[in-house]
Amino acid sequence: MAAQNTLVGVLVAQGVLDPARAEQVRQVQVQTGKTEEEILTQQRLVTEEALLRGKAKFYNVPYVDLMNTPVNPEALSVMSQEVARKFRAFPVAIDKEAKEVTVVMADPLDLAAIEFIEEKTGFRVRPAAALPTLVDQFILERYSTSLSQEVSEALREISGERVQTLDVTKQQGVIRQERIGEIVTHILDFAVRARASDVHIEPLQNSTRVRYRIDGILQEKLTIPHELHDSLVSRIKILSGMRIDEHRTPQDGRFNFRNNQKEVDLRVSIIPTSWAEKVVMRLLEKSGGVPDLPELGLRGRALKNLLDSIARPHGVITICGPTGSGKTTTLYSIIQRLNSAKVNIVTLEDPVEYRIPGINQVQVNLEVGLTFASGLRSFLRQDPNIILVGEVRDEETAELAVQAALTGHLVFTTLHTSSAAGALPRLLDMGAEPFLLSSTMTAIVGQRVLRRIDEKTKESYRPEPQVEANIRETLGELLPENKEVVLYRGKPTRENNNSGYSGRVAIFEVLPVTEKQSKLILARSPSSEIERVAREEGMITMKQDGYLKAIEGVTTLEEVLRVAQE
Repeated sequence: MAAQNTLVGVLVAQGVLDPARAEQVRQVQVQTGKTEEEILTQQRLVTEEALLRGKAKFYNVPYVDLMNTPVNPEALSVMSQEVARKFRAFPVAIDKEAKEVTVVMADPLDLAAIEFIEEKTGFRVRPAAALPTLVDQFILERYSTSLSQEVSEALREISGERVQTLDVTKQQGVIRQERIGEIVTHILDFAVRARASDVHIEPLQNSTRVRYRIDGILQEKLTIPHELHDSLVSRIKILSGMRIDEHRTPQDGRFNFRNNQKEVDLRVSIIPTSWAEKVVMRLLEKSGGVPDLPELGLRGRALKNLLDSIARPHGVITICGPTGSGKTTTLYSIIQRLNSAKVNIVTLEDPVEYRIPGINQVQVNLEVGLTFASGLRSFLRQDPNIILVGEVRDEETAELAVQAALTGHLVFTTLHTSSAAGALPRLLDMGAEPFLLSSTMTAIVGQRVLRRIDEKTKESYRPEPQVEANIRETLGELLPENKEVVLYRGKPTRENNNSGYSGRVAIFEVLPVTEKQSKLILARSPSSEIERVAREEGMITMKQDGYLKAIEGVTTLEEVLRVAQE
């Protein structure tokens, strides 16, 4: 057996290197004068992790598996990110009584680095080994999401006193200008890198939590001391152009944020809650552009029916779904497709989320009386071909939209209903006349947004018999009897936020208003009857579309049931 006084001997003892290979390494070492580590690396005789574990054992340094080791935020606060980057060293644990800090290092034998860190922090360093790539990754990610250094310094600057309101007219606004500014920057930088659509900064009784909506799901990523909450809100108010002395009423604003990756437009909403003011920031990409309809998830018969409807010169096309179901994105995608120098397109939105060149976009402003209804009246005097009304909220807007379609305009709008078939009874409830609806409605689109499987980690599996039976029953003729049912899922990794998903896709149902449907509108038929006839005429429901996407490996069955289960 090889002696353990050499690196090769340790690897043999650990069972990761064959004794015969170990002997070869020794012979090469004698012939070439290279070190054992150089030979092992060049010939790829062991994995990087196995070699590192062997080196740690050989040099009597602890090995740390960073992926499964909790990181103490206090440890991060004693060592700056600059020092961590310079020496590729990441602090994971701290013992304040013993004045010791455990630091994982790409090179735990770098005595000069250890001495510098000890001098800089005032703590004795206990070095440990870890994969260099993971050390770099943790320095980049954990400092961005923990903000321990900035939070600690901001707390020191206010000497433990609770900050009520930050007076920007005074000169002692160091917290706002420097530390709080850095915290806001880190919060937004992480949001952009994590592809978040919204950031929630929420006051709790003893702390402030920051949650990110990533692929439609809220995830808590950061906790900030409650003492910094008011300064944080004040900073965001200043950036958004809001009044910092107003704490009792809701406020809205906007500002831009740019990092190395992209520039985003932030829509900020602040409301007073029982603990303090809550901030929600919606991120809208400036450079991403509007996706095309097939990119959103529309295909086959549904796509053809929608394209046929928007090709008509007049009529009403309604997009239905709850808040956050992607209705606005679908509308923009349609408008982008129709946009040309030959047509005049005007939109009335609350708010204008994406600016599209060549389209006249108007934002609702209740303070000056610019509502959906009053704006729509003015639009008719602007010689439009196509009108987009952000949402039908009342009888007056519904009536004006129908009138605009009757006078030869193509009108797009949205409604908050759970399905396409539910839109017609809702409009009738709003006071729209059945005979006018039946002659103007062209198509109704129902939609939901769900998460895509991470393509890099996708794996297939056979569902349980009862699940397969449910899929076959729901899809009916859409699924051939002899076709094997295989479903897919993604493995949770750091890259996909331990969810197994990356990105989003929509599921749709497109209901063209045919002659049969017109008769049902005139008879004020319920939504169940409208949907039954639509399915007879070939409409694929949202649930069916979701099941088809699950079988194709675009999403999971669990996601479809989460958003489309009746």
